[in-house]
This record gives sequence, C-alpha cells and structure tokens, in this order.
Amino acid sequence: MNKVVAGAEEAIADIVDGSVIMIGGFGLCGIPENLIRALARKGPKNLTTISNNAGIDGQGLGVLLAAGQIRRHIGTYVGENKLLESMVLSGQVQLDLVPQGTFSERIRAGGAGIPAFFTPTGVGTIVADGKETREFDGRTYVMERWLKADFALVKAWKGDRMGNLVYRKTARNFNPIMATAAKITIAEVEHLVEPGELDPDMVHTPSVYVKRIFQGEMYEKRIEKRTVRKAG
Repeated sequence: MNKVVAGAEEAIADIVDGSVIMIGGFGLCGIPENLIRALARKGPKNLTTISNNAGIDGQGLGVLLAAGQIRRHIGTYVGENKLLESMVLSGQVQLDLVPQGTFSERIRAGGAGIPAFFTPTGVGTIVADGKETREFDGRTYVMERWLKADFALVKAWKGDRMGNLVYRKTARNFNPIMATAAKITIAEVEHLVEPGELDPDMVHTPSVYVKRIFQGEMYEKRIEKRTVRKAG
C-alpha cells in the first residue's frame, strides 16, 4: 500500500481544534520540523501535546506555544523555554511534568494496549499525589496510566512508500514508541525510498503503524548549546 502524501499540509489536514498529538524528538533532535511548521500555518487551537519537552523559545514546539495553539502539555523537561514558564504561571497552559522513564513507559503501554502499570518512581513525592499505590514484595509502587493520542507526528531518516521507517542514531529517541501509540501516525522522512530498498533487519518502525508518509525539506537540525565561562 502506497501511503505517500504530497506534503506536510496534506498530512495534517484532519488535525482539528482539541486534538491530542504526540510529537517525537528530544530537545530539538529528531523533531518533525515540517509537520510542526504546517501545524503552525494551519492553526488548530486547544491542542494537547505529548512530547519530551516543548522545544525552546521560537523553535520546535515553541512555535506552537507562541501562536497560542497549545492548551496542555505533557512532558518531562521544560527548562529551556521561558515562554512556556510564563504561560504556565499565568494559567494559559496546563503542564503535566512526568519522570522521563515513566513518560517512556506510559507511551509504550499505550502502544501495547496496557491501561496501567506500577512503578516505584515518584513514590512519596508530588508525582504520586492522587494516584493508587500498592506494596509488592515489601516495596511501595505507584500506578501510572497509559498515554495515547489522536495523532503521532514522527521524524525518521529513511522510509519507504509503505511506511517502514529507519531512524538515525540519537534522532531515534521517542519517535518509535510514539508511532505505536496513536490512532494516526504521520511520518516525515529525509529520504523516501521504494519498497525493498530498506534492509528488513534495520527497520525500527514497521509499516503497520504508519498511516501517512512524505519526504520533508529544509531541515535546520538545530541543537541546544550550553555556554560556559572559560576556565580561569
């Protein structure tokens, strides 16, 4: 089955106000740049975004924040986005901070059809507030619920027309598990190839999870840089 669409605009045409969207990436590494830009142009509001972080000011999901499109964000780290901080403090955005390992497992559980699981992470802290706890073998665990979405927007290095995906190095990050946990997974790739060109043993996301695919363009591949003073 050929799942190729013309571009990002066609790929996200059915994303509407109030959609729940998983967005791959870690910082600015491995983010679906074309799909984020298309969402900004289309302008759906009141979105719930599920992503490791909310980009940085003016980059990644920071573009959607600046446009007032995100109502709720579920992620693990927000330390490089001053706009998000101000919007959370003013009540414009609801923020759910999740320990990173728990975040990963909640997404994996969503893709595997597991409604909940128990973890020791967060026991005795505000992470466990309002959640069920149980004791197993003398240790207390907190129950966490799966994470699922209407759409997953992922970015891969290579993909074929059937939707098989290969990620490259650290740009893999959360993309593969998010691809399994949404009703509709949309993939943008740097290189679109014909079926049979990918080594089956190297495929990270099988085509069964992907509904639409297209070849992206104009990748900036920005990275965050930490500036420190020179010694002495």
